[in-house]
Amino acid sequence: MRHFLDFEKPIAELESKIEELRKMSESDGINIADEVARLTDKADRQLRATYAKLTPWQKTQVARHPERPKASDCLAALITDYTPLAGDRAFADDAAVVGGLGRFRGRAVMVLGTEKGSDTESRVAHNFGMARPEGYRKARRLIELAGRFGLPVLTFVDTSGAFPGIDAEARGQAEAIARSIEACLEAPVPVVATIIGEGGSGGAIALAAGDAVLMMEHAIYSVISPEGCAAILWKDAAQAPAAAEALRLTADDLKRLKLIDAVIAEPLGGAHRDPAAALAALGDAVQAALAPLVTMEPAALKARRRQKFVEMGREALL
Repeated sequence: MRHFLDFEKPIAELESKIEELRKMSESDGINIADEVARLTDKADRQLRATYAKLTPWQKTQVARHPERPKASDCLAALITDYTPLAGDRAFADDAAVVGGLGRFRGRAVMVLGTEKGSDTESRVAHNFGMARPEGYRKARRLIELAGRFGLPVLTFVDTSGAFPGIDAEARGQAEAIARSIEACLEAPVPVVATIIGEGGSGGAIALAAGDAVLMMEHAIYSVISPEGCAAILWKDAAQAPAAAEALRLTADDLKRLKLIDAVIAEPLGGAHRDPAAALAALGDAVQAALAPLVTMEPAALKARRRQKFVEMGREALL
């Protein structure tokens, strides 16, 4: 059964009615095609109207939708001959960061992602996508490995942020994130990053400091979650909708501010309604972003990447 968000309740009621009528038609042989068609058209119009005016807080809810495609779905749909690589060669393997070697539309690549999991068991196993230091050290290791073998790096980011536990801090969380960002910036190969769901704080930037940074239409990308921001500024997490507005965390906001390079359109109603179409569009966007980068020399790539991020800081100061 599909999971509906709070603001989708009118749509849920219509779709539930449609499903009831269809079952009635199948069991009783009653011809109610006209009524089903009328309600289907009404539900479609309601869906279009709702998603045409989503608030930043509603977009946050869509970005967190439990049925939204995860990093593992991106790998399964877009990467062939995938060989996972594990461990940071220092402490342990972190399941919140997945990655390995594979082929993207025929081209050998290194792929990385933050994986939230899709059900209770997998979410716990992947720590809800919140990586510990060993996860970022694994990311750094794989990015450096890609550089040695001349493989482009593709990353798929979906995390509320790095894990804030005492054990993570004790093992150097901040340093590990900084080193992962450094690896992205210093990579002698193309790095194409996509925010597919949540892009939270340094935990997201650690895998997203790329030559091209893409965002799914209903993804979010911010220095802090709306709830965290509200708790700090208003001492009240209930102010999260106001915080989401202030944070400018939507794909359209970030494209306008020139902090990302492209927005990837999602199927009507979000990527969770048609994952196959969403992932196909994602693949096309990644291919388009990667194409001009693979012809560039390492020195030119690094210089261009550096200039890209320096310009962000310069414009912010103006």
